[in-house]
Amino acid sequence: VQLQASGGGLVQAGGSLRLSCAASGRTFSDYAIGWFRQAPGKEREFVAAISWTGGSTYYTDSVKGRFTISRDNAENTSYLQMNSLKPEDTAVYYCAADRYGGVSTKSTAYDYWGQGTQVTVSS
Repeated sequence: VQLQASGGGLVQAGGSLRLSCAASGRTFSDYAIGWFRQAPGKEREFVAAISWTGGSTYYTDSVKGRFTISRDNAENTSYLQMNSLKPEDTAVYYCAADRYGGVSTKSTAYDYWGQGTQVTVSS
């Protein structure tokens, strides 16, 4: 499956962005989707995941209550709604896919990755 992340940009603290992860090439509904991010000088970290059934979601503690992951199988797209953004959310955000996966927080569980989209939150 090919993934393309989009929707990043520059936003002030407290603002919102919605990231999209568009999939093609395989049956999107067979894949769990994970969102990860990598800030300059830091390792890639898990942000959120949604299972292939859509029945389970999971978030890293720092984004709980602010970010919402969802999927629209008819549109072959996953979304990451990000509200109340903070400067520490600044990073390149990546989406990834894991066939018949759950809500793994480990990057090694995901076989396919998108190219990343830059999110910059100014203070």
